[in-house]
Amino acid sequence: MTNEIGKAMFAKSGELGVPIGFMCFKGLLLHIADIEELCTQFPSTTVIIDHFGFCKPPLNELENEAWSRLLGLSKFPQVYVKVSASFRVSRKPYPYADISNLLSDLISTFGAKRLMWGSDFPFVVKECGYKKAKDQITYLSSTGLPLSTEDLEWIMGKTAMHLFPGAWAPSSN
Repeated sequence: MTNEIGKAMFAKSGELGVPIGFMCFKGLLLHIADIEELCTQFPSTTVIIDHFGFCKPPLNELENEAWSRLLGLSKFPQVYVKVSASFRVSRKPYPYADISNLLSDLISTFGAKRLMWGSDFPFVVKECGYKKAKDQITYLSSTGLPLSTEDLEWIMGKTAMHLFPGAWAPSSN
């Protein structure tokens, strides 16, 4: 990602106002140094880290390091995190209560305006279903997660609307 072509693409994305998404399937630690380098060199390029950075609730030193490094990306104001595919990062069945602490950490470090929900459709259908996935963040907020109504609005849609302006049709109600 940090070779000449990768940097040129990253720079052009910043010029065009097109966010770059990182899907770290094999783990955030394999890519974090490149992500940090690109964010440092190209502060005008918006970055979205998908699926909690594929960080599970930490149970060991390596998982703690990955989680800390994800939270460390909050120093770059252009970095956003997608709180999506909870079934991929949780160690528990729906409603994936063990990610409540992850979400709380993300809110306290990034702020709700730099987080956005996503379902991981179509894969979520065979897991808990789209509706349950959509309701999961609201459910966690009802069980003690410190989440204001405004925070919930940003996570559940306003952040995406901010990052992708003009991509949303007005409501027809």
